[in-house]
Amino acid sequence: MFFPPGTFERKDEKLSRESRAKEICRTCPVKQPCLEYAISIREPHGIWGGLNEAERKGLMVQAV
Repeated sequence: MFFPPGTFERKDEKLSRESRAKEICRTCPVKQPCLEYAISIREPHGIWGGLNEAERKGLMVQAV
């Protein structure tokens, strides 16, 4: 659920999958290091540290 499937995914399916993954991240003890790692390597896919690709990209743009 942290990464998109290898096949087509409808928008409602994507939002549901991401929501489930983010709920797990919400209580994860390594949420912040996970997010920092994803940003440091510019990870283009999946949920990392409770954020999806677009949300991480937004953080990177703000930091510049």
